[in-house]
Amino acid sequence: MRKKIERPTYLQQLIDSRDNGLIKIVTGIRRVGKSYLLKTLFRDYLLEQDVTTDHILLIDLEDKKQAAFKDPDYLLDWVNEKMTDDEQYYIIIDEVQKVNDFVDMLGSLGLIDNADIYVTGSNSHFLSSDIATEFRGRGDEIHVYPLSFKEFMSVYEGDIVDGWQEYYTFGGLPKVLSIKGVDKKSTYLRNLYRTVYLKDIYDRHDIGNKAEFEELVRILASSIGGLVNPLNLANTFKSVKKLNNITDKTISTYIGYLEDAYLIEKSQRYDIKGKKYIGSSDKYYFKDMGLRNAILSFRQTEENHLMENIIYNEMRHRGFLVDVGNVEIRVINSEGKRERVTLEVDFVCNLGAKRYYLQSAYRIPDEEKMQQEKRSLGQIRDSFRKIVIIGERMQLRRDENGIILMGVYEFLKDESMLDI
Repeated sequence: MRKKIERPTYLQQLIDSRDNGLIKIVTGIRRVGKSYLLKTLFRDYLLEQDVTTDHILLIDLEDKKQAAFKDPDYLLDWVNEKMTDDEQYYIIIDEVQKVNDFVDMLGSLGLIDNADIYVTGSNSHFLSSDIATEFRGRGDEIHVYPLSFKEFMSVYEGDIVDGWQEYYTFGGLPKVLSIKGVDKKSTYLRNLYRTVYLKDIYDRHDIGNKAEFEELVRILASSIGGLVNPLNLANTFKSVKKLNNITDKTISTYIGYLEDAYLIEKSQRYDIKGKKYIGSSDKYYFKDMGLRNAILSFRQTEENHLMENIIYNEMRHRGFLVDVGNVEIRVINSEGKRERVTLEVDFVCNLGAKRYYLQSAYRIPDEEKMQQEKRSLGQIRDSFRKIVIIGERMQLRRDENGIILMGVYEFLKDESMLDI
C-alpha cells in the first residue's frame, strides 16, 4: 500500500487561511500535488474538525462525469441547491480554469457570505500573471513546491544517502516516488517535460522559434549557480547559432514565460553593504531537480550545483525570499595597489525579521577551501546568522567568528538547525 505523503507546510497555510473571506488559489507546476493537497489532506482536516461531508462541496473538473460544471450557471445553481442552511460551506474546485468565464464565476461565489472557496488551476490558463491581474485583493495564493527532502524521505524506502542521490537526480514530484527503475523514472520525466510543461507554454504563447526557445531552456538548466545576462545570451545566439533575431528582449520574454509557468525562479543580486539590488545579471533556479535533469537528458548532474539549487528551493519552501548576496571589499593586488573585489554569498534569506546568510559548499577538503568558503561571510558585520552548508554528514559547529558549519542532510531534515 502506498504511503500517505503529508504536506504540513501547505496544509498549515490552508488552515491559517480558512474563513478569511478570500478565494484560496493553490498554484504550482503540474503534477506537484495541488489536487491531493485540497481533495485529500485539507478535506481530511475539515472532517477532523467536525465539518460534515454535506458542507464540503467538491467539484473535480478532471472527472469527465462532472463536465456539466464547465457551465458557470450550472455550477452556481448546483452550489445554491446544496447550500441549505446558514452554516459555513467549503467549496473546493479542482482545475477551475475549465469552467467557462471562471473568473466571473468565482466572483459570484465570493459574494456568498457562508462560502469558503478553494481552487486549483493548470499552468496553461492559470499562470502567476493571471492571479496577479484577475484576483488582486480577492485572492490568497498558496504556492506549492515539489516535495522537500524531508517530505520525500518521510515515504522513501531506503537510507538517507541513497535517498539524497535519488532526490537530486529525479526530484520531488510525488508520482516519481511510485515509479520503479531508473529508466522508467527518466522516461517519465522527459515525457512530462515535453508533453505537459512545454505544451502548456506553447499553448499559452505564440513562440515562433521553438528550437531556440528549447535551447535557451537547456542553457538555463546548465547554468544553475551561474549569473545569467540576457544580452550576453543574445550575443551567444548570434555568434554561435548565427541567429540575429534572438535579441536580449526576446531572451527576457522567454525567461518570463518559464517563470510564469513555475518552472524556474529568479534570484536577484543584492549588495549587502550597500543594501540595494544590483541589476543586469541574475541567477535562475529550477523548481524541480528531476525536470531540470530531464531537460539535459540526465547528462549534467554535478552534485555541487544541484545541492545549491536544492538549498534555494528549501528556503523558498520555508517561505523565505532568497537573493544572491554580494560583498565588496578592498584588497592590495600584486602590484601593491588597492582595488575593489566583489565576493559572493550564495543566499541572503529573509522572512519578516529573520535573515540568514547561507553558503553552499559541496566539499571542503582542506583549510584553504574552508577559508575560501567563509571569506565572504566574514566580511558581513551585522548580527544575523552566517552558515556554511556542506554536502556530507557532520556535527554542527561554530568557528571563532561565529560562522556555523552544518551538513546538508541535517539542514534539510530539521528546520530548527538554522537557529541552534
